[in-house]
Amino acid sequence: MPEPRPPAPNDIRLRKILDDALAPPRWPEGFVMRGFETADALALHTLLAAVFDDGSDGPFEDWWPRISGDKDFDPALCFLVIDRHGRLAGAALCWARAFVKDLAVHPEARGRGIAEALIRHAFMIFRARGADHVDLKTNTVANADAVRLYERLGMKPVAWEG
Repeated sequence: MPEPRPPAPNDIRLRKILDDALAPPRWPEGFVMRGFETADALALHTLLAAVFDDGSDGPFEDWWPRISGDKDFDPALCFLVIDRHGRLAGAALCWARAFVKDLAVHPEARGRGIAEALIRHAFMIFRARGADHVDLKTNTVANADAVRLYERLGMKPVAWEG
């Protein structure tokens, strides 16, 4: 297992305390959330590669064994949003340690509340599993819109190491 990468300039770790004030997700009309199946792995990789476009995950043949073999990977913690045409519109890939590893919404599906619904869903699932908080890492410059969403949902900066 490779060492975690050090933070890049403007990287931040955010935390949501899972108190009783959690609001449930509201899925936009025409979109449904469903669980992950192994057959979804290639579509998930394609979405992440398109959204993050930094090449850091490498080709699917390298990415999938690394993800599926990680001790924190739990397929039950990967949430997919499907549009009315059966296409993957968004996804949240979470680690078992109450960490949102990747949250991505296809550019054509943005602005409809999918990211907010996914993160709210993750909050509720982790609280149901007994977690007292959920963390994620992002970049304040490259993902400024996401940072605003996370902060609006009550996430606060914490030390990079957690």
